[in-house]
Amino acid sequence: MKPTNSIDPESPKNSSHDAKSWIWSIGIYAGKSPLHLAPAPGVRNPVLSARDVTDIPARFVADPFMLPVDGLWHMFFEVLNDGSGLGEIGLATSHDALTWQYQQIVLQEPFHLSYPYVFQWNGDFYMVPETLGAGAVRLYRAASFPGKWTFVQDLVAGTHADPSLVDFDEQWWLFTCPNPHKHDTLSLYSAAHLTSKWTEHPMSPLITANPRIARPGGRLLLYDGKLLRFTQDCFPTYGKQVRAFEITELTSTTYKEHEVAESPVLTPGGSGWNDSGMHHIDPHRIDNSTWLACVDGLVDF
Repeated sequence: MKPTNSIDPESPKNSSHDAKSWIWSIGIYAGKSPLHLAPAPGVRNPVLSARDVTDIPARFVADPFMLPVDGLWHMFFEVLNDGSGLGEIGLATSHDALTWQYQQIVLQEPFHLSYPYVFQWNGDFYMVPETLGAGAVRLYRAASFPGKWTFVQDLVAGTHADPSLVDFDEQWWLFTCPNPHKHDTLSLYSAAHLTSKWTEHPMSPLITANPRIARPGGRLLLYDGKLLRFTQDCFPTYGKQVRAFEITELTSTTYKEHEVAESPVLTPGGSGWNDSGMHHIDPHRIDNSTWLACVDGLVDF
């Protein structure tokens, strides 16, 4: 049986919607900056949906993160297994980040997985997915990228939704939502190294009782010398849109941020594949004038 503390609000079995109508899929957006994005020209969104998954019965796909490696784009994302009701981590690849080919499930656990935050550090590839059912934020390393991942260690104990990491100013920082069923709290941890001891920031929780701006919504990003934090707006419903904040002060004892003028940066399309919500973004610079981002969208039939 699925542990009660592994409930994922994306799951149709745990929403107030009818199970057949709660469907997430993945699209590609483009623009002149990570704060000015729209559906990529020439791309028919969604670029990935449950229909593309070939190795398990899939209800939906969501929470995409991507990395370019050796001339090939790799996208990792949650696949909700319609048989077990648990999320698993899937892989798709692309030569241009516009047209994607589903490959396989690359990570399964006896508990729910989602939000596969992937990154490269010191020559290795790492993933920190959401692992509520494990009772900790867990770190995985690619034993053989991109298809084989091994557990390294727990980083932070507790049930933390959408853990998001960044190596900034000679320190590692970890943002999480420790209240995953209300989406209204943001906590912050730090460590000298990725695998050293993580401690909670003295100002944490940074946000309480505010589902509009608390829950992480994608990769932390250094843009024009500014550190950006993307967040899900979960009011009045989960995963409604994505907001962006500039972190203006981040030290071992202080934290300050403000919402950027361009926020929200992702909003529902009003019709089609993302008519009811968008809650995730992973932007990447292609050249001096072009950014691409993998995003997700909710359609409510």
